[in-house]
Amino acid sequence: MKLIQWYPGHMHKTQRLIKENLKKVDVIIEILDARIPVSSSNPIIDDLTGDKPRLVVLNKSDLADAKVTELWKKYYLSLGENRLPVAVSSKTRDNLNAIIKGCKTLSVGAKWLERRPIRAMIVGIPNVGKSTVINALAGKKKAAVGNKPGVTKEMQRLNVSDSLQIYDTPGILWPKFEDQDIGFKLALLGSIKDTILVLDEISIRGLEYMVQKYPERIKERYNIEEFPNETIQLIEMIGKKRGCLVSGGGIDYEKAINLFLLDLRGGKLGTFSLELPGEERGFFSI
Repeated sequence: MKLIQWYPGHMHKTQRLIKENLKKVDVIIEILDARIPVSSSNPIIDDLTGDKPRLVVLNKSDLADAKVTELWKKYYLSLGENRLPVAVSSKTRDNLNAIIKGCKTLSVGAKWLERRPIRAMIVGIPNVGKSTVINALAGKKKAAVGNKPGVTKEMQRLNVSDSLQIYDTPGILWPKFEDQDIGFKLALLGSIKDTILVLDEISIRGLEYMVQKYPERIKERYNIEEFPNETIQLIEMIGKKRGCLVSGGGIDYEKAINLFLLDLRGGKLGTFSLELPGEERGFFSI
């Protein structure tokens, strides 16, 4: 099994940019994927930003299991006053005002608060929605956006409101995933370029997870009454139901697997979360 890694050269440059500009900002805004808060949190960011006040933004909450997201908010609150969690959806614009309010809460008591905007640095791994969050806050397109990792390549300084100024940084991963469980989850949700991945194995593991944790979503989406004993048989059923066939009527396994992956990432399987607070080794561990 090929190890999952992706660390383009610009990510090393981003680390330097964060270090150089850290003294200029008052608050760190860390954007996480609400479905995988641990796996989408870069440990390098902890080392770079130290004890700077941090707003933990659980983005894509519209795609995550709401009950699990509430558990994560309680978890981050338990870490102390220096971290404040908010759940938002940059796509549906749900609760976006909580970001500005959260930055103000973390800046309470600062002497400069009445004289100038809060200066926040927005950080996170690729494809968690950093640029979409900025554009939604600003009400117009200010940051480059794309539904793939690695779109933002340079640091941008943006005024998103009268009270908030943001330093937008490119998304960065870390050079080596010590836990391939994390790599699988990042790959499954599209935070690593598909072109370097073995998508069939990743998709199969994702399908097994959904069958175990959210079985009704699979049954409803693909009109399946009972699950077969083997995952490959389930893929065949999905292929037949959705017309993923080759000449002669056989199953196009690659097409069926990619169909599931697109459904999962696109929210067509409903809301789900891949991590719970306090979990030890995850479902995807090898």
